[in-house]
Amino acid sequence: MSAPLPRVDPREVGLSPERLSRLDDHFRRYVDDGRLAGWLVAVARHGRVAHMSSYGSADAARTRDFTEDTVVRLYSMTKPLTSVAAMMLVERGQLALKDPVANFLPEFGESQVFTGGSAESPVLVPQERPMLIWHLLTHTAGLTYGFQQQDPVDEMYRAAGFEWGYPDGFDLDDCCRVWASLPLLFQPGTEWNYSVATDVLGRVVEVVSGRSLDRFFEDEILGPLGMHETSFSVPDERRERLADLFIPDGSTGRAVQAPAVLDRRNPPRVLSGGGGLYGTIDDYLRFCQMILNGGELDGARLLGRHTVSYMARNHLPGDVDLEAYGRPLFSETTYDGIGFGLGFSVVIDAAANKVPCSEGELAWGGAASTAFWIDPAESLSVVFLTQLLPSSTHPIRPELKQLVYQSLIN
Repeated sequence: MSAPLPRVDPREVGLSPERLSRLDDHFRRYVDDGRLAGWLVAVARHGRVAHMSSYGSADAARTRDFTEDTVVRLYSMTKPLTSVAAMMLVERGQLALKDPVANFLPEFGESQVFTGGSAESPVLVPQERPMLIWHLLTHTAGLTYGFQQQDPVDEMYRAAGFEWGYPDGFDLDDCCRVWASLPLLFQPGTEWNYSVATDVLGRVVEVVSGRSLDRFFEDEILGPLGMHETSFSVPDERRERLADLFIPDGSTGRAVQAPAVLDRRNPPRVLSGGGGLYGTIDDYLRFCQMILNGGELDGARLLGRHTVSYMARNHLPGDVDLEAYGRPLFSETTYDGIGFGLGFSVVIDAAANKVPCSEGELAWGGAASTAFWIDPAESLSVVFLTQLLPSSTHPIRPELKQLVYQSLIN
């Protein structure tokens, strides 16, 4: 088991227990009316866990409670760890943000750019500028996801076998070669689009470090941080704690067990830096606290303070937000006032999104409706775990923010 952050009475860190109970009351209704099977939430302030609560079931048969040691699919909450891995290599001088991706994965030097037409008959032009490591970290590389279903390039990804999974027998290198052969959605650096960019970044980490991504994570991030229950597969001793994956029933909206094709449980061939990790809430809280501490936790320093601060800046050109610079997002909320740093979203205008937050707040979430955020201004980190695919089904994340911030009293 992983060493959890210390627990504290909420009052000792300026949180109201009575107000925190509103959070639990609200999300219990999600389970009682069937929208979620179960959930788990943790609120930490000043490095100590002030609130941890759970409700509902971890399995479709409703025989296992969703508890503090439940293991979940983190999906895109994997992305910040991969971004940290890349920045560790930057700190060592083995990688630079301006390096062309083709220096490490030559196939991406040949990618063409979609300018019109259809998936069957696209109009393509050469890259005007090379795809850089910085583009991968900021999702401005021109890559995409098949499941977004927004344009012909997404359709090409699906036709190649990339929607919610990967073609049988593929590893990460195989995936990158196919993605490089498909058109880019736009010229690198000209727009923002949520994409497989972090998976490609994970492959760069492998090439530069000479280690598989799971080995690099274990050696450099998970081991040093004491995140002993986070991994790319679930070993036998943790299988009974793995939550089932759910989807909403199309007619009733109730959470029902996802089909097996969406719920791959065998050890993966594709080590997805964009969405492949399984983990627990205590583990992810440790990662959040490391970021909040400026790159260090319990004597293990992964990054320098300035590196973390640099990652937490808005890197979108002109300091614009995702609504101005990005393609439509696969999300339950808008991104007014929210920019993007190196691996995280970052709040640049706390009033613009009309949801309580702080400027400088870092966040992201996973496809199964999981979420986290890190608020340096309030020394606050919050993690919410459930297993409902897709994350756009319910407005869980904005509601969670409202209910956490209203509990701050000091």
